[in-house]
Amino acid sequence: MRIGFEAKRIFHNHTGLGNYGRDIVRILTDQKATEHFYLFNTKKSEFEKEVYLQKATIIYPKGWFWNTFPSIWRLMGQWKQAKSLCLDCYHGLSGEIPLQLKKNRIPKIVTIHDLIFLSHPQYYNFFDRLIYRLKIRYAVQVANHIVAISEQTKADIIKYFKVNENKISVVYQGCNEAYKQTYSKEEWEKTKKKFHLPDSYILNVGTIQDRKNALSVVKAIKDTDHYLVLVGKEKSYAKKIHQYIAAHDLGGRVIFIKNVESTELAMIYKGATVFCYPSFCEGFGIPIIEALFSKIPVITTKFGCFPEAAGPSSLFIDPRNIEEIRAAINHLYNHPEIREKMAMEGYAYAQRFSDAQVAKNLLQLYKKMNHG
Repeated sequence: MRIGFEAKRIFHNHTGLGNYGRDIVRILTDQKATEHFYLFNTKKSEFEKEVYLQKATIIYPKGWFWNTFPSIWRLMGQWKQAKSLCLDCYHGLSGEIPLQLKKNRIPKIVTIHDLIFLSHPQYYNFFDRLIYRLKIRYAVQVANHIVAISEQTKADIIKYFKVNENKISVVYQGCNEAYKQTYSKEEWEKTKKKFHLPDSYILNVGTIQDRKNALSVVKAIKDTDHYLVLVGKEKSYAKKIHQYIAAHDLGGRVIFIKNVESTELAMIYKGATVFCYPSFCEGFGIPIIEALFSKIPVITTKFGCFPEAAGPSSLFIDPRNIEEIRAAINHLYNHPEIREKMAMEGYAYAQRFSDAQVAKNLLQLYKKMNHG
């Protein structure tokens, strides 16, 4: 099969959507059924070295106009190049289908990651909500089939865009191979020293912003002797966390880390005692999957997509209830045998998000679309 990918995020986003696209290319590269990928990218990127290109060709804008206005090419100029490549299908990996691609008879698939801008509009400004709604409404209408990354996202697509459920398949995400590797004691000690990590700590990973609710974990460790490691880019919300830390003399027990490499982050996961993720809303929650593959017990939110991602062996809390979060953390710290049991059962549950399963589900869908 010859597959076209809308690939801007693959080359220009170093976190969520970019990781998803890079993982899809990596996973499918090893499949015999895939002959070649064509990655539609607006311009050169320093991330190219992180993308598996053994079976891939990067497609850039052609001509003065499209090179001068690559964003317009992404929206309206890809279709002629796509038509010339004899693609078996075109997959929009980040909720978008180029406007004029409907002129082609190429089967079109779009992945929808979440509709948080509709279910939790308070986290988005008016203009962003408007743009996202227009793009996704068009994509779900034009696409021959839709990939939702969770049952929660599928339910939201049906609710907000009135799409027939038969047009939607849930294909779970995997995670980077780094979280499935083992590392030497020397590698761990080097990472531990580099980031000044304590012997035991609670871990939270993700952009430090309102909806991910890291402040609740900080509040939960007050009046305990636990350490907390926060890994992620700091948004304006992080000011609240720094203010709380200063007001309650927690500076020595909260460690902020950003711009970390995948292998280093994998070791930070594996070195954690507990992973605590009291987010209010996600499309799926990839850090949970990373923690499960790292064999770390998970505490997370009791509603939304979180039980789906974390599985029955994790601990679930009300993200607004600080005492409940603190009690869950203390319970796991005080019972290492429960931590061990949760870690092993969580790892077993995570196998449904393995590379092999992701590849199988996507290839079945591509073949179905290609053969009508």
